[in-house]
Amino acid sequence: MRALIVDDSHVMRKVVERQLRLAGIDLTEVLHARDGREAIDMLRYLDQSDALDLILTDITMPVMGGLEFLERRLAEGLAEGVPAAVIATEEDEPLHRRAIAVGARAYLRKPLNADDIRTRLLPLLGIRN
Repeated sequence: MRALIVDDSHVMRKVVERQLRLAGIDLTEVLHARDGREAIDMLRYLDQSDALDLILTDITMPVMGGLEFLERRLAEGLAEGVPAAVIATEEDEPLHRRAIAVGARAYLRKPLNADDIRTRLLPLLGIRN
């Protein structure tokens, strides 16, 4: 499984990666982007042989936040069909609805834990618990 983790914190990107592994997701490769703009650039240059299986993005980042990243991804038709999840510090219903509207298929709260990932992401990935 190949994943893209988008977060302005290097430490948080590693935490997300670790929690994905603890949840039982067999990651063969993890791409990291520091913000939405860097993630968009990555997606533009990936070809079909470099297909992703999962995208996780923080909501709040400098340069380009997670929602803007998802909007741009949708508008440009990048990584179509790849499930995306947003990660936020708070449970905010309007923010959650907006995330879903721009293509997020899951909404995770910090601090992340393997149980939440199992519940919300494994079904999206077709992985049985």
